Amino acid sequence: MDSRVDPELRAMLSMMPREDFRKEDLNELRAGMATAFGPAVTNFPDCTVTDRRIPGPEGAAQVRVRLYDPAGPARNRPGVLYIHGGGYILGTPEMTDSSCAGIAAALGAVVASVDYRLAPEHPFPAPLEDCYAALAWFADNAPALDADRDNIAVVGGSAGGGLAAALALLARDRKGPRITFQAPLYPMLDDRNITPSSREFTDPRVWSRDKNIFAWESYLGPLYGGDVPQYAAPARALNLAGLPPAYTFVGALDLFRDETTDYVTRLLQAGVPTEFHIYPGCFHGFDMFPTEIGRRAAAGLIDALKRALVK
Repeated sequence: MDSRVDPELRAMLSMMPREDFRKEDLNELRAGMATAFGPAVTNFPDCTVTDRRIPGPEGAAQVRVRLYDPAGPARNRPGVLYIHGGGYILGTPEMTDSSCAGIAAALGAVVASVDYRLAPEHPFPAPLEDCYAALAWFADNAPALDADRDNIAVVGGSAGGGLAAALALLARDRKGPRITFQAPLYPMLDDRNITPSSREFTDPRVWSRDKNIFAWESYLGPLYGGDVPQYAAPARALNLAGLPPAYTFVGALDLFRDETTDYVTRLLQAGVPTEFHIYPGCFHGFDMFPTEIGRRAAAGLIDALKRALVK
């Protein structure tokens, strides 16, 4: 791994812990992430951040949505529903504050980031249904948010990318709300772990095969190893026709490289306009690090969203 990594990323790789996950470590890992990302940011130079509690799925608790409201004209703005990563078992909206604020400022868009429930305490379909509830709330309340309900994109990385892809399938099959554009970045799509890249990357410093298996077991619960629905693992979807145009990227050293490539190929075969980039020398989540190649990836996403949403 070390010899293949982009030189700018080698220092980051050397500092990553050499250990995989255990169920008993989850609370400690979650607390560590909360400490690492520090207190929630409420204001950026070009964006104001507020939290809302919205109705959750039927029979479930409210869902927290973190709103990023950009400065400037506040009329009929595009919307972006952002879904954080973390293997379905970790993460909060605060970990992507900078990314969401950057999208809001660059596009003049209202961004809503979803604090969905986490597995294994809340396995599938709870996280996805929380995201669907947030999408429905966003569309229904678009006029009050000075946003265009017919111009909403879904964006997410890793497990957030898997949820973004699943949400596109779910919204298509439930006949709404309409999603204009999807950006499932280096998405976690396939519970089967059968691609070459799913076997290639075992280094515990990155998102490894062992981490991935643990996360899927946590997310799927009793479904794991059985008849898994397409909305849990979008790689299993047989019909990708009618989905919104897509944009994605993945690192060449990412365990999800091949399942992303396979999914992109099938989107294209189904007639879905799709743009795809593979970044050499990059491991999972490389775009979160302050490197030149990470900035290029972030800029590529912004450009794609502008072309799709800004009229």
